[in-house]
Amino acid sequence: MGLLIRILGSIFQKALNISKIESFVAVTTIFLGQNEIPAIVKPFIDRMNRNELFTAICSGMASIAGSMMIGYAGMGVPIDYLLAASLMAIPGGILFARILSPATEPSQVTFENLSFSETPPKSIIEAAANGAMTGLKIAAGVATVVMAFVAIIALINGIIGGVGGWFGFANVSLESIFGYVLAPLAWIMGVDWSDANLAGSLIGQKLAINEFVAYLNFSPYLQTSGTLDVKTIAIISFALCGFANFGSIGVVVGAFSAISPKRAPEIAQLGLRALAAATLSNLMSATIAGFFIGLA
Repeated sequence: MGLLIRILGSIFQKALNISKIESFVAVTTIFLGQNEIPAIVKPFIDRMNRNELFTAICSGMASIAGSMMIGYAGMGVPIDYLLAASLMAIPGGILFARILSPATEPSQVTFENLSFSETPPKSIIEAAANGAMTGLKIAAGVATVVMAFVAIIALINGIIGGVGGWFGFANVSLESIFGYVLAPLAWIMGVDWSDANLAGSLIGQKLAINEFVAYLNFSPYLQTSGTLDVKTIAIISFALCGFANFGSIGVVVGAFSAISPKRAPEIAQLGLRALAAATLSNLMSATIAGFFIGLA
């Protein structure tokens, strides 16, 4: 693990002008999901400063795990769009992490003095047991906090639906509101106005629920030829390619808190800001993709 950190960290630190631990975390998001990142940074999470922690959270939210790409490709989403979006999420997540939380502290994690605080396992069985216990802690923490966040979203949707029903809008929900609000944004990104409400609705579903549901509802439009133009398909595909949603705040808080309980309050404070940074990263990637495809 230490050798891998040194190699990848050195390359991306120079290319993106960030600390080596930030570059390593950003690169691992191509392969791993946001709930696996805490296990990767576990040996040195207590030495990561606030900016590095924020960048790690943003990087995880702005990308999707490599294993998820296969599932989304099976829904009809072009795999080349998914791969490009995952790669673009590395600089995008770092960019908006820096904008929303400028680096003000020097990094305390250097590869010259990198040391692991835990005692190395003496056997394969001990290593497997330690890994299983770490995974169990993360899974339990994530499940507990996510259930709370899902319940909060359901409560908000229930209240909105009830109030909307009084005025004749029985099917109104948080994601449908996001759809109408985000339609102008989708148009600014390059989507035709006739499809802007659909694009805004899908982005809203991603924010309020998750990207899986959004891609699932996007899939029928991909299966029917001519329903959407190539540029709109690209913009929506890129915009949805990321874990940035309200439930992810629960995932991040639960996973990182399980690894470092003493930093739980700090992580909770960074949740909403990280969601904003990751969402902006996804939307920026979508806008760039739409721009270049529009030129073709």
